[in-house]
Amino acid sequence: MASFAKLDNNNVVLKVESVVNEVLKDSNGIEQEQLGTNFLRTLYNEPNAIWKQTSYNTNKGEHSSNGIPFRKNFAGIGYKYDSQRDAFIPIKPYNSWVLNEQTCNWEAPIAYPNDGQRYTWNEETQSWTLQTI
Repeated sequence: MASFAKLDNNNVVLKVESVVNEVLKDSNGIEQEQLGTNFLRTLYNEPNAIWKQTSYNTNKGEHSSNGIPFRKNFAGIGYKYDSQRDAFIPIKPYNSWVLNEQTCNWEAPIAYPNDGQRYTWNEETQSWTLQTI
């Protein structure tokens, strides 16, 4: 199955749909993103809809099966497609977080502690707070 994200006019993901791979194959058996886009436009009777293919196996710029990463991240509702980076970027969780250009994911200004404990980000103090049970 291939996955496609429907975008609004600001390139924000509205929904993600699956399409069988056969729909994407041209007469030479090569998958073409445009064929999936055309299929979805026809299916939903939306000839001007914007659809971008996304890979379920891609996260933080890495492919889970050691394949070629595609558009940095699997698209999710609310993610933004950045055409210059050719990437889906998640919603920014906190104002202080910065975009990692390699992974196209947001990172805290302070690294997550590596001590086996569980923490949550505290935007007010700009620090990680130990979670208590």
